Amino acid sequence: MIEHVVTDRLFPGFRMLDVATSGTTIRLRTGGSGPALLLLHGYPQTHVLWHKIAPRLAERFTVVVADLRGYGDSGKPATTADHASYSKRAMALDMAEVMTALGHERFFLAGHDRGGRVAHRLAVDHADRVAKLAVLDIAPTREMYAGTTDAFARAYWHWFFLITPAPFPERMIGADPDAYWLKKCGSGSAGLSPFSPEALAEYLRCFRDPAVIHASCEDYRAAAAIDIAHDDADGDRKLECPLRVLWGQKGVIESCFDALALWRRRAADVSGRALHGGHYLAEELPDAVADEFEAFFT
Repeated sequence: MIEHVVTDRLFPGFRMLDVATSGTTIRLRTGGSGPALLLLHGYPQTHVLWHKIAPRLAERFTVVVADLRGYGDSGKPATTADHASYSKRAMALDMAEVMTALGHERFFLAGHDRGGRVAHRLAVDHADRVAKLAVLDIAPTREMYAGTTDAFARAYWHWFFLITPAPFPERMIGADPDAYWLKKCGSGSAGLSPFSPEALAEYLRCFRDPAVIHASCEDYRAAAAIDIAHDDADGDRKLECPLRVLWGQKGVIESCFDALALWRRRAADVSGRALHGGHYLAEELPDAVADEFEAFFT
C-alpha cells in the first residue's frame, strides 16, 4: 500500500492510496469515520465523481472512493480474448481485496453507472461482505441488453459502439478524446452543467490515456459477453442484502425501463425512486443523493 501526499480541494481531509490487489493496483481516496462505505464510479469517469458528496458522507461513514481497474490512475491489466480481465467479477474482486486491505470486512456499497454493475457483482460474489447496496441510474445489464428497443439503442449508442472489436472504437475515440468525452457526457438533459471545472479537468486528463480508452472499451465488451454468462450462471439466485435503486427522472432508465421491476428479478429486498435529474445524479443533485445515502445506510 502506497500513500500519496496531496493537497486536494475536491476531497479535503482524505488520504490518497494505491492498493495492490491480486490482479492490479487500485487508486483510491479514503476519509471520515464510522461504518465503511465504498463508492464506485461509472463511465467514462473516475472516483472524482463523488467529490460533491464524499466530504458530507465522511461525517457519518468511513468513505472509500476508488478508480475501477482500467480507469483513472488504477492499473490497466492486459486484455484477453474473452474480456475476462474487465469482467465485473474481476473488478468486484479488486474492490473486495481493497476493502480487506483497508480493514473493512463488512461495508456499505454504492455505485453509479458501470460502478453500479461492479457493485451488483460484488454483492453477489461476496454476499457476506456487503451490508446494503445502492445503485444509481442503472437496471441490470443482462435485462437491459435483452430489452433493447430502438429508443434505447439510439440513446445508449455507446453500448453498441464500444463493443465492436478492437481497435476500431479505440482509434475513433483516440483521434480526439476530449471531443468524444464532452459529446458523450454532455448529451444528457443537464448538458455539462453537473461537472465542476476541477472534476472535468481530471476526467479529461485521465481519458486522454490510450490505455484508459482501451480498458473502458473492454469493460463494455465484457458486459455484453462474459458478464452475461456470469449472470446466467447465477440462475435464480438473488441479492441477499437490501437494495436501494435511484435513477434520473429525465434519463434513459426512466423512459425505457421499469427499473424496480427489473431489479426485483435480481434482488429480494428492493426499494427506490426517481430523482428529478438526469444520468449524473451525484454531481447534478448531490444533496438529494447524499440525503438518500444517509437515510438508507444509516
